[in-house]
Amino acid sequence: MAHYAFLDENNIVTEVIVGKDEGTDGIDWEQKYGEIKGQTCKRTSYNTINNVHILDGTPFRGNYAGIGYVYDDVNDIFIPVKPYDSWSLDISTATWKAPVDKPTDGQDYNWNEELYQSDNTQGWVNE
Repeated sequence: MAHYAFLDENNIVTEVIVGKDEGTDGIDWEQKYGEIKGQTCKRTSYNTINNVHILDGTPFRGNYAGIGYVYDDVNDIFIPVKPYDSWSLDISTATWKAPVDKPTDGQDYNWNEELYQSDNTQGWVNE
């Protein structure tokens, strides 16, 4: 089974469905589903997260698409919703990165955008 994401006019994912596998019957299912729905349709891989295939296969389009994700047609990847204004996109992993690395001391941390905006040196808070 293959999965397909439907995109609005701004390349934002509006729906994800399970559909037919590409190439098994000579039909371009991205095109066919797109015509049926009246939206652009792109195949997405259920097994791709952060541009890594979880079953050691070849990653496909950066991430499994979710509603609200953006399809980047230049890089051919699905990008999750940006969590904070200060974070930047890492194309190689198709993920958002904090401007300050998360501490690796084994404790739980949450990002605090207000704290980061006030001093630009820290944003991770142990809560």
